[in-house]
Amino acid sequence: MADDLFKPQTGNSYRILIVDDTPEQQRILLELLRSSGFNVTLAFDGHQGYQRALSSKPDLILLDVRMARMDGFATCRLLKADAATHDIPVIFLTAAGAPDERINGLKMGGVDYISKPFVPEEVIARINIHLDLALRVRAPQPSTPSTQPLRHNPNIVLVNAVKQFISENLACSPSLAEIANKVGTYEKKLSQVFREQTGLTVFAFIREERIRRARALLEDTDLEIQDIADQVGFQNAANFTTAFRQRLGITPSAYRLNLSTS
Repeated sequence: MADDLFKPQTGNSYRILIVDDTPEQQRILLELLRSSGFNVTLAFDGHQGYQRALSSKPDLILLDVRMARMDGFATCRLLKADAATHDIPVIFLTAAGAPDERINGLKMGGVDYISKPFVPEEVIARINIHLDLALRVRAPQPSTPSTQPLRHNPNIVLVNAVKQFISENLACSPSLAEIANKVGTYEKKLSQVFREQTGLTVFAFIREERIRRARALLEDTDLEIQDIADQVGFQNAANFTTAFRQRLGITPSAYRLNLSTS
């Protein structure tokens, strides 16, 4: 039975999207997957990969981490922020062995990693495992002819990806340039789209998110005020207390005390 993992899932015409900006790596994977019976689509950078994922609806994506125009992490954020591509399994391709990089990719929604240089049997085995898992967990779609398909809105996808990145990095106080880079866009476009979709600037949203997260930590944990300040991106407890009081009219300590006495 174990040998079945190294064979293509024949009879289903599975579609694999390869996103890699290195022609030689693409050639190796293309030959391997086609010889194993898969239908293969290629993309040469993250932007193209995201667009081809939307148009071709692959069953699985092989996504290189290190790409020049838009890296694999930024691409994955967009894929996972878009309802049309959210459920497509993403396997990262990487030459790096750093645990932090692998953990970050898995937190973003990747299902696995394949290390370079590729071992053909491992590539096919991991693809088959995740195709099988995706098939098992995929919910049956009810027959509703009158239901209209969701309209794709790239601006909403971008904003969702930004919100997710901010939520994951709230303690780090990322700059606008860093946020734009991490979702594959540029600062001016990010600022314009975010304000149009949310009515807030990016940094106004960050301030609101910090207070929201701080309230949750005050309500649900026994963390010290300084520890909460650190977790939500304030330099010190005094700055946190000032911002909290300006937003809610009460200090964090008093807010927690009110919870315990109410």
